[in-house]
Amino acid sequence: MNQKAFLLTAGAFFALFALVHLLRILFGVAVVVHDIPVPLWASGIAVVIAGYLGYQGIRLARKTLP
Repeated sequence: MNQKAFLLTAGAFFALFALVHLLRILFGVAVVVHDIPVPLWASGIAVVIAGYLGYQGIRLARKTLP
C-alpha cells in the first residue's frame, strides 16, 4: 500500500469514527462498557480528536504525489 492510499484510508476511517460519535451525541444513545456508563462528553472529545485526525489524513492524502 502506498502512502497516499494509507493516508486516505486512515483519514476516512477517523472521519467515520467522528461521525458515529457525533450521531451518538445527537441521538443521546447510552453506551455501557462492563457495567460502567460512558458519558456523552467522552464522545465529544472523540469527535474533536477523530475529526481532526480524519481531516489531516485526507488533507495530506490530497497533497501527496501519486
